[in-house]
Amino acid sequence: MKIALDAMGGDHAPREIVRGAWNLCRETGQKVILVGDQEIINKELELLESCQGLEVAHAPEVISMDEAPATAVRRKKNASIVIAAELVRSGEASALVSAGSTGATMAAALLRLGRIKGIDRPAIASVLPVEQGTTVLLDVGANVDCKPKNLLQFAIMGSLYAHKILGLPTPKVGLINIGEESSKGNELTLGAYPLLSNSGLNFYGNIEGRDVFHGSVDVAVCDGFVGNVVLKTGEGLAAALMNMIKKELQQSGLARLGAVLSLPALKNLKRRLDYSEYGGAPLLGVNGVAIVCHGSSKEHAIKNALIRAKESVDTGLINAISASLVGQAREVDIANEC
Repeated sequence: MKIALDAMGGDHAPREIVRGAWNLCRETGQKVILVGDQEIINKELELLESCQGLEVAHAPEVISMDEAPATAVRRKKNASIVIAAELVRSGEASALVSAGSTGATMAAALLRLGRIKGIDRPAIASVLPVEQGTTVLLDVGANVDCKPKNLLQFAIMGSLYAHKILGLPTPKVGLINIGEESSKGNELTLGAYPLLSNSGLNFYGNIEGRDVFHGSVDVAVCDGFVGNVVLKTGEGLAAALMNMIKKELQQSGLARLGAVLSLPALKNLKRRLDYSEYGGAPLLGVNGVAIVCHGSSKEHAIKNALIRAKESVDTGLINAISASLVGQAREVDIANEC
């Protein structure tokens, strides 16, 4: 199995991207196709020891963050993310990973791979560190306006991801809302609640924003607008809390002594809150494995994103989602709901 990696995407491309692939190749023998400007990539590889599992696919163009994604993907047919998606479509690679423009990655995946039958809109799923383990949050930005049936589809995909990748036997699914009562919410959540209740999923019910980080559920479902706000708020709060703890521990000699004693615990906490430990967010719903990485990803994050991609392929995630939707369609006529 080979994974197509957009070597030109991200704030630290291509060096950190190439080194992330190189680290995984050296440790596990995983084969990776580095997609991008061949001359530039080869210069980076010359700085490293040889690794037989790496190969280069030349792509002379790059889609920048400020370009309109869909237009750029159609116009720049030799862009690194477009070539990477094409490698998956043709079967030369089994998955794609990119830290470049999220919009361009989505557009390339949709145009080259298409959607899984039964999915109207793909969703980006982010794994959040919470009080009790982790929680899969989706959507986190792919769809700012949704219909109730979209949230049902997100729940199905998120539940399967939590089962296949995180190893949870019966993931608990929650619907993010402004209250726990089934009668609360806007038109979207009021319409989604009965669909989720009758879906056959392990539906917990409505959850409030605070419940996400307590780990009340394994999968938290919402539209992309709410999900992106939750994700970015969580990232900002985690960073702010770590900075506040650091400042407080420098206030006195006794506090500094306490800091030394608690250093192992603080390092573990920092590691749990570090997005690079989770690699990247899967774009669920496209007919192929696609992992979207943080734009500032460095080699450790890229290596972990490649591992997530391999796990998704090895566990048959795409086929599982497709099969589950077929089963759902037999029980509920999703297309006629709301």
